[in-house]
Amino acid sequence: MKTDDTIAAIATAPGVGGIAVVRVSGPQAEAIALRLFRRKDDRLPVLETHHLYHGHIISSYGGAIIDEVMVALMRTPHSYTGEDVLEISGHGGYLLPQRILAEVLKTGARHAEPGEFTKRAFLNNRIDLSQAEAVADMIAARTEGGLELAQAQYQGRLSGCIGKVGAEIVDILAHLEAAIDFIEDLADLPEDKSIPKRLQNIVQDLNRLAASYGEGKVLKEGVSVVIAGRTNVGKSSLLNHLLGEQRAIVTPIPGTTRDFIEEPLRIHDLVVRLTDTAGIRNAGEAIEQAGIDLVWQRAAAADAVLILLDGSEALTTEDEEIIEKLRGKPLIPVVNKADLPQLISPEDISRILPGGPAILVSAKYGNGMEELQEAIYRHFCRDRNDGPPPDTITHLRHRLAIERAVFHLCEATAGAISGVSLELTAADLRDALDALEEIIGKTANDIILARIFASFCIGK
Repeated sequence: MKTDDTIAAIATAPGVGGIAVVRVSGPQAEAIALRLFRRKDDRLPVLETHHLYHGHIISSYGGAIIDEVMVALMRTPHSYTGEDVLEISGHGGYLLPQRILAEVLKTGARHAEPGEFTKRAFLNNRIDLSQAEAVADMIAARTEGGLELAQAQYQGRLSGCIGKVGAEIVDILAHLEAAIDFIEDLADLPEDKSIPKRLQNIVQDLNRLAASYGEGKVLKEGVSVVIAGRTNVGKSSLLNHLLGEQRAIVTPIPGTTRDFIEEPLRIHDLVVRLTDTAGIRNAGEAIEQAGIDLVWQRAAAADAVLILLDGSEALTTEDEEIIEKLRGKPLIPVVNKADLPQLISPEDISRILPGGPAILVSAKYGNGMEELQEAIYRHFCRDRNDGPPPDTITHLRHRLAIERAVFHLCEATAGAISGVSLELTAADLRDALDALEEIIGKTANDIILARIFASFCIGK
């Protein structure tokens, strides 16, 4: 699909930097280059594709030099977008790139929308939709694991997996349609009896792929962990030691923390958003009570709750109420004040709290922080050794599409076993295929495309 207009945008991040790149894509890209670019040797600016040229960008009206640049023209179809692409690399900063872009827009281009370069790559069949999403994921990656998954998806690993499953469904569908066309020869088609088993195998593979979303999401987006407990058990001290800096105010006065404090913590390749919250107690003051109410809201939305108990005291009524209220949430039990004589042990906590053995720490002196970080990491990445599994999805859109495909495949399997009409079974298989092809963009509608590319930065 070729577009008639030409788009342009600054492709590098705004602000001071060594260079800035203005990217142009569309049928007017070469004409814009010939209008605005002058080589330093004054020779005619004949531009060979995929060559780099040194010169100046000049004003389209008057010919004044705007910046010293390097330019490259990449002719269709061998470019990122599949169209003629011009890239102008000039000095970085706030003003110069904007001046170059302004001249490009005066000379026949319009300003690109967010993600429009990648959208054109998709529309021109340079990449599929899952690969387009991977472009944004690579840019936004904050961990090695997340980057590895994004790179694998961009290289076509997910596309290949979906294509392999789709080919198996097409093969079964072709057999059914042949049987529909030649119903009188149905008895001579030995593949009939194998269809339910083949469909069950496909469903198993897709269920495994859908289940990988949990770990994929963890690697891509990180996790949120709320530190909860009654007043003065050491929540703020624990946050400060984990972060390695004095981020939260620590005093012996109950109710010091009234609002929540959220900070990122990197544990290996896992990004953890740690939240320190107000101490939970029966507060008489409205402001403190509002902070306690916020604890329960944050805990409900968190991926896990680090429940902190004071090991130097027996469990209080408030401790027991907190434990009961958090029951059912993923919990990481921690016993604080290991520097003092202990009245409760990790074994005692393990008997009343799920979540594995409690970690013994001293938030005052920093003892046990490495063990606690490892426990947090294991809580979210139990089964991973040397990187993420080869087939892992990171987008909820992908998981929902796979689940729809599984539903239709299960319907087709049940139909094949019970002997319903072949037309109904074939219809279920087509619906399953449509759901899977939505992942790579073959059946995605304009609403889905708009939502995906709107999340991109301008210039990509």
